[in-house]
Amino acid sequence: MASFPVARIRQAERLALAQGRELMPIAGAAAADFIASRFVPPARVLAVAGPGNNGGDALTAATRLKALGYAVDLYLPSGPDALPPDASRAWLRWHEAGGASLAALPDPDGYAVVIDGLFGIGLNRPLEASWQVLIDRLNSGVAPVLALDVPSGIDADTGQALGRPVRARWTLSFIAMARGLEAPGAGRDAAGECHVHDLGVAMPPPAATD
Repeated sequence: MASFPVARIRQAERLALAQGRELMPIAGAAAADFIASRFVPPARVLAVAGPGNNGGDALTAATRLKALGYAVDLYLPSGPDALPPDASRAWLRWHEAGGASLAALPDPDGYAVVIDGLFGIGLNRPLEASWQVLIDRLNSGVAPVLALDVPSGIDADTGQALGRPVRARWTLSFIAMARGLEAPGAGRDAAGECHVHDLGVAMPPPAATD
């Protein structure tokens, strides 16, 4: 499976958005369909959404799964006010569908599957202590985890661990797989089984530095 530097994936994303494409609904639907192909309703799903667009993808997936009859719980540790515009709209759709955010992270073992939407390909600094505590709790359970884009806590370019990352059963990357998931090391180990949904976006030609 081909992998790419984050800058090139971001370039493809920017070009698609400049053309008026809405990528978050497609990404969220892809994540929901991935789960629906492996679990049947009313299986319990826990979506953990971070403060960026990765969280918006998880919110969109949660809304779709709820509509399909799954028992979906959402944990949004930073709250909705921290979300960027697209993810904020995804929160509103979740709220309009009757969803809410749990006050605390529940025991993940009560769920058939957990969606890791904390941090995507933009994370490039060590995890803060509060996020590390949350990830450690997710890793302490036996419920399988679907990571969106990359397991949270992994540098998507280098594959280095920025703390103790989410240990995923599957990773579903959008547009393309980040280079850090292919290089030997923490990224590959944390990612589990890697899948890609290109969202209908073509990758631009490589730059001289790729």
